[in-house]
Amino acid sequence: MTEILQRELIYFRYYFSVQFLQIFKYWVLGMALGSSISVFGKSKIYAMFAALGKKKPGILSIISASLLGIISPLCMYGTIPVAASLAVQNMEGDASSLDGELAAFMMSSILLNPQLLFFSAALGLPMLIIRFVICFLCGITAGVLVRCFFKDKQFFNFSGFTAPTDKDTRKNLFLRFLFSFGRNVKATGLFLLIGIALSALFQRYVPAENFARLFGNNRGFGLLMAAAIGVPIYVCGGGTIPLLQTWLNNGMGMGSAAAFMITGPATKITNLGALKIVLGIKHFLLYLVFAILFALASGLAVEMFLPY
Repeated sequence: MTEILQRELIYFRYYFSVQFLQIFKYWVLGMALGSSISVFGKSKIYAMFAALGKKKPGILSIISASLLGIISPLCMYGTIPVAASLAVQNMEGDASSLDGELAAFMMSSILLNPQLLFFSAALGLPMLIIRFVICFLCGITAGVLVRCFFKDKQFFNFSGFTAPTDKDTRKNLFLRFLFSFGRNVKATGLFLLIGIALSALFQRYVPAENFARLFGNNRGFGLLMAAAIGVPIYVCGGGTIPLLQTWLNNGMGMGSAAAFMITGPATKITNLGALKIVLGIKHFLLYLVFAILFALASGLAVEMFLPY
């Protein structure tokens, strides 16, 4: 029994170390990029987002809002006060006229941020591009739908939220960067190690041919499965990168991975808690339906154009 356990530990350490070395550099660089944007570029992102309120609402402003959501390093509880601030600034006009831009910004911010985008480079350039494109388009689609169907109605309720304040008042920007970097490491490091550990266990105990049969050969069912497992599994974006890397190497289709990349962050419990506050139950349910349908549609589109 002891010999079997020792042998299994050797296998586990091997798989863990190989995956750790593959992922670690992307994780560190992602943390550095996110911290740099948070310290040196966050105020500029706020300013560009606020400037949208001074322009005539339209498809170009929705596209800009979706892109700003992706490059924003904020979590959902940090994004909502920014959106609330823009909504308040626009109150002298039509209170709902910028809801399309707000929806685009918040949707893309939920799905992607600079850190996670850099993490995704570990999955290879095709998946990196796919992740960026589908998240960008998801934000635009959400904005357009809100603009079309809620043109004369208020979609968000930001009552109770105030403009964001910078809690880090250090004047030395390098110290602020180090503090932000340490905070990001603390927030994601444990989940990354858990993800790598789960990936190592998966490689050791799940036969590749069985996984390929489920997610590779049966792509339609695999797409539905990937969208479904994104709901309970997704806790931290960085923690899912090792799992996705292993799944893709074992036969998961790119479309299934794309569906997972939408449903996972879209249904992350902390994001749902924040969204429930500003959407209300009716709009919250519409959000869930939209996220699931967009995930499936994205997966099907990727499978159609990139079947392998």
